[in-house]
Amino acid sequence: MASDYAGKRILITGGLGFIGSNIARRLVDFGSHVLLVDSLIPEYGGNLYNIADIEDRVTVNISDVRDQFAMNYLVQNHDLMFNLAGTLSHVDSMKDPFTDLEINCKSQLSILESCRHHNPEIKIVFAGTRGQYGRAQYQPVDEKHPLAPTDVNGINNNAGEAYHLLYNDVYGIRATSLRLTNTYGPRHQMKHHRQGIINWFVRQAIEGKEIPIYGDGKQLRDTNYVDDVVEALLLAGLNEQANGQVFNLGGEAASVVDLATTITRLAGGSFRLIPFPESAKAIEIGDYVADSSRARAVLGWKPNVGLKDGLERTIEYYREHREHYW
Repeated sequence: MASDYAGKRILITGGLGFIGSNIARRLVDFGSHVLLVDSLIPEYGGNLYNIADIEDRVTVNISDVRDQFAMNYLVQNHDLMFNLAGTLSHVDSMKDPFTDLEINCKSQLSILESCRHHNPEIKIVFAGTRGQYGRAQYQPVDEKHPLAPTDVNGINNNAGEAYHLLYNDVYGIRATSLRLTNTYGPRHQMKHHRQGIINWFVRQAIEGKEIPIYGDGKQLRDTNYVDDVVEALLLAGLNEQANGQVFNLGGEAASVVDLATTITRLAGGSFRLIPFPESAKAIEIGDYVADSSRARAVLGWKPNVGLKDGLERTIEYYREHREHYW
């Protein structure tokens, strides 16, 4: 992909966050001109340390995707946008649904309007989520599965994705969506558990703490190491067959107990089972295993980093850099 991305002008919303900063690292090695747009809102995951060793090879604009006038300017003269900005917390979306609506729904429409009026030639790769499906009616879950989210975050992500596909079909603004599931690895925020359990388990284990697990812990979670997700995003950005389509990502599935067992074995600490809090129980999706065969067939993507290997890399990174994430 290096020659295809060399010289391209790339915009990454949420660019100082977990996935955004990891994709930026690949792109600068390819010779792309990279603009990172991030609001650096506390708790959301943006972290300038994520680009500390490449800061002289990227451009950073501290801006909020909710600012229509800023986005009108920022989308101009770019070949491709990785649209990763969004809130991820299922619990927070229930406590503060209007902020989730603003960022994951209204702002997505606003970004697309900016593109329609100021850069209709741009291509967009949107980051969706497994939460768009809700509770699985069958396993593995393919892209034809009904969309019935259990929380506000899933509903707003469905709307954000649908806007992208509509603008692809009606206005010719090329867009594709990847539905991500339990992405983990270096450069994730580590201050709270509301954006994914795997990295939070890692922090608890490194600190030698006891990890609380809701219910019996047997619920299955599909997982992807961040490098594999970055690979899928990059492939989608180059693939014109992907326009107007959605793709599941998924890799190695494991129960929550198995995840905790592996993490504590590698990093320390322990875990125990506790009853589900009512707020979490009401939006729990149960087992989720993705069918990623469409991504394999159309994008030529497959995950390469196994769960144990990915967890070892993750633990090693945070042991070395914890002062910048704790």
